[in-house]
Amino acid sequence: MKTMTVALLLVAAIGCSKDKKSTTTVTSDKPDPAATKETKPAPNVTQDQQVSPTLAISGDILAACGIKAVASANPTFDYDKDELTSEDRAVLDQVATCLTTGALKGKAVSLIGRADPRGTEEYNLGLGSRRSESVSAYLARLGVQKTQLGVTTRGALDASGSDEASWAQDRRVDIQLASNASESGGGS
Repeated sequence: MKTMTVALLLVAAIGCSKDKKSTTTVTSDKPDPAATKETKPAPNVTQDQQVSPTLAISGDILAACGIKAVASANPTFDYDKDELTSEDRAVLDQVATCLTTGALKGKAVSLIGRADPRGTEEYNLGLGSRRSESVSAYLARLGVQKTQLGVTTRGALDASGSDEASWAQDRRVDIQLASNASESGGGS
């Protein structure tokens, strides 16, 4: 129940956020150099981006950490599997560096395991959990504190596939910045 509450809070926080444009008004003939400096818009976090065969990372993490997507990535865990690929580990190495010494040092992330719709709801929730635990264990081995890693599962609850190619899209772990409310609570 705690996991579902955290997941719902995360969805609500992401859904309610809006990007705001910065505007500057100059009232004198000589513009103030500090006032005319353009500000960078906040990164778009409306969609996760696939970065390796089994990982999708939110736009705010990608922007803060400078992580690039793997061009040839097919977002799949093998059917009924939770093992990370070498591409996954390369991306997670970058995430771990960012969370331990980089721009997101000390920040918490949510690791959301997902599955395709085949199998029972209970089984798919367990498989999604094993997938997110696999990512958590790897990040922890690289020095990320367990309290920074919120492990959860959605199983096949959000799955949209209807054939092998689209089911492969459903078998992944999403990595998102945790909301402020869940950062203080640590991972489960």
